[in-house]
Amino acid sequence: MKIVVSGGGTGGHIYPALALIREIKKQQKDCTFLYIGTQQGLESKLVPRENIPFKSIHITGFKRKLSFENIKTIVRFLKGVQESKKILKEFGADVVIGTGGYVCGPVVYAAAKLGIPTIIHEQNSVPGLTNKFLSKYVDKIAVCFEEAKNYFPKQKTILTGNPRASEVLNQDGEKGLRSVGLDPHRATVLIVGGSRGARPINEAVLKVMSELGEKPYQVLYVTGDVHYEKVSEEIRLIGNPANVVIKPFVHNMPEVLAGVDLTVARAGATTLAELTALGIPSILIPSPYVTNNHQEKNARALVSHGAAEILLEKDLSGKSLVSMIDSILLDNEKLHSMKTAAKKQGIQDAADRLFHLIKQLTKKN
Repeated sequence: MKIVVSGGGTGGHIYPALALIREIKKQQKDCTFLYIGTQQGLESKLVPRENIPFKSIHITGFKRKLSFENIKTIVRFLKGVQESKKILKEFGADVVIGTGGYVCGPVVYAAAKLGIPTIIHEQNSVPGLTNKFLSKYVDKIAVCFEEAKNYFPKQKTILTGNPRASEVLNQDGEKGLRSVGLDPHRATVLIVGGSRGARPINEAVLKVMSELGEKPYQVLYVTGDVHYEKVSEEIRLIGNPANVVIKPFVHNMPEVLAGVDLTVARAGATTLAELTALGIPSILIPSPYVTNNHQEKNARALVSHGAAEILLEKDLSGKSLVSMIDSILLDNEKLHSMKTAAKKQGIQDAADRLFHLIKQLTKKN
């Protein structure tokens, strides 16, 4: 089977695609893959590292306001469709999967027009413009949140979950905590603002560093590479408590996640898929700077099931953050209840579900 995958722009679109490819390779070794992205996107760096054949097309996203740039984008889209048709024909694609980002637009649309089976995968609770557009043309729509079903044609839409979730399972949490200098037998909270970090979260944590040092739990505080030097300067002035480990980035995050009891994080779809797969309660601080405010909607979907608590950035302070951490981590009954609720929201076999969908579509053809 020849499978084309397209997704780009952010890790939230790319990591699920790579996780799906890895899982399919395990299950069916005779599958061949081609990844179509943009040369400017993160996918142009991440995909070749996985030894997956990569081709690029030139495309840009639509502006939400009327502008002359959107006319150029339409022209690029039409050119991208023609480029994509040529690539798909040369590769002999049996199925095309779009995991999000504007690059999927011309690729998946071209496949639909060629009569190739198509699937889009929506990671968020609220879909972006590209997937809304493609939903009219594709054969199947895979979603990660029940709430996302409301935006798509009912007969096409299936809850599959996020393939990235399966990659955090079966990890050695004790080994993960030891690798970052933490005690695996002590209650642990992970505070992380994403791969690049988040300045408002860092500022809040720094204000209560001394207070965190007096807590019975331990803290892994991941600043993000961009902010690490500035945070380190502040720590030199105020001191680094023995129970707080500060890192710029954690390369073995799936292994570390498996050992933590509570996570403070943004509310990106991939993060939530990992947390729910492992049944980790969370305090979610949604980024207010994302399209359609989808992170807050992602967070509220988990909050409504009792799996997380939300702390809006406008309400974030050191005091409010520590208070919320204490209210969960120091209350065994609440912690257990949130763990159970988080686990119920997790879909651990997402990659299997998607592969089953692929096989169903290709059999029909």
